[in-house]
Amino acid sequence: MKKAKIGIITVSDRASAGVYQDLSGKAIRDTLSEYLNSEWTESYKVIPDEQDLLEKTIIEMVDNEDCCLVITTGGTGPAKRDITPEATEAVCDRMMPGFGELMRAVSLKYVPTAILSRQTAGLRNSSLIINLPGKPKSIRECLDAVFPAIPYCIDLMNGPFLVCNEEIIKPFRPKKT
Repeated sequence: MKKAKIGIITVSDRASAGVYQDLSGKAIRDTLSEYLNSEWTESYKVIPDEQDLLEKTIIEMVDNEDCCLVITTGGTGPAKRDITPEATEAVCDRMMPGFGELMRAVSLKYVPTAILSRQTAGLRNSSLIINLPGKPKSIRECLDAVFPAIPYCIDLMNGPFLVCNEEIIKPFRPKKT
């Protein structure tokens, strides 16, 4: 079975400058480690809120490192330097708006400011790119909501088969007839 490679990108001026530790990227890594029973490796980067750099980083992870999944954290709000959705759209072949819609709906149960979030998802070649918010608690809430669809999405793009710890997260795959 092919080992999955997953990209994790933290988009933060302050974390990339060492002003504070990147807790968001760690939250993604920890969550995926709980979810996945299959072997996987990561490609991990912390970069500033620069659209061209984020675009290059996503392209590198997908086109050259063969990541089947790239998860970003940060840069999805309304601030002037929040450029993650724009960078994602610029490098994707097709967009997957349902991911962002579901994440906002789930986040609205916790905070009224979830409507300010612009996270999205899209496809580049045979990889799925998902934008998550920057707070570790929100990352888990959003991943809990959307992850059940991720393994099947990757299956449909002929990616590696992701085996999940079904006591933690149950992926949806249609029953074979």
